[in-house]
Amino acid sequence: MTDHPPTSGGLTNQSGSHAWDDRAAIHAKDDGGGLLDGGKALTRGTFAEMIRHLVALPEAERRGYVIEKAGDRRYSAQEAMALASRPDFPAQGGG
Repeated sequence: MTDHPPTSGGLTNQSGSHAWDDRAAIHAKDDGGGLLDGGKALTRGTFAEMIRHLVALPEAERRGYVIEKAGDRRYSAQEAMALASRPDFPAQGGG
């Protein structure tokens, strides 16, 4: 877990970091959210793991999912692809 709180409004943390080790989950894009949203997660792990999982899906399938980062916001498949190509994105097994 990160040692600094996420910001509101979907921006990165004050440090500029994406907190790759924060908890995250993959959800169906149109799962409706709501009170029981946490129970609708399809898989959970670190933010970096969820990005890797989404990136590994075929493009047509990928568009149907989002990543919900704990205490932060939802990231679209397109945003996940952009994050995966960042030079600071951790290598496999690096968190």
